[in-house]
Amino acid sequence: IAEVYSFFPLKKLPFTCLCFQIDHADSFSSLQGKTQVKDDVKPSPSGPVAHDKSGSVTISVHAKPGSKQNAVTDVTADAVGVAIAAPPSEGEANAELCRYLSKVLEVKKSEVVLEKGGKSREKVVKILASLTPEEVLEKLRKEASS
Repeated sequence: IAEVYSFFPLKKLPFTCLCFQIDHADSFSSLQGKTQVKDDVKPSPSGPVAHDKSGSVTISVHAKPGSKQNAVTDVTADAVGVAIAAPPSEGEANAELCRYLSKVLEVKKSEVVLEKGGKSREKVVKILASLTPEEVLEKLRKEASS
């Protein structure tokens, strides 16, 4: 018989793993029940536009700096493709991305903030204005189709 430490702190139990599964079925099923409660919580909507923990709208952006002109190139399930007419150096493209998105979303420039991805093409932009994710997505799709 091997000694197996249980998941309960500081308890050392002398039995095999097979016995553990049989003898502690009630304890194990109660743990599964707790896991299932977490699974019942509604997941946040997937897609490039969502609410963050603070309630602000965030946009996952795939930036394409160095383009001829600013444009929303595509809206996929993962990210919004945005071509930026600025070079990817010294934060120029990041500033232009925020300026362009403020124009597209019809909000103040100060209400569009780069939250993540300052040195990456994969970015997260936070919208501080009172817009819903649905409104933001609709405006981005409209811009992509024009």
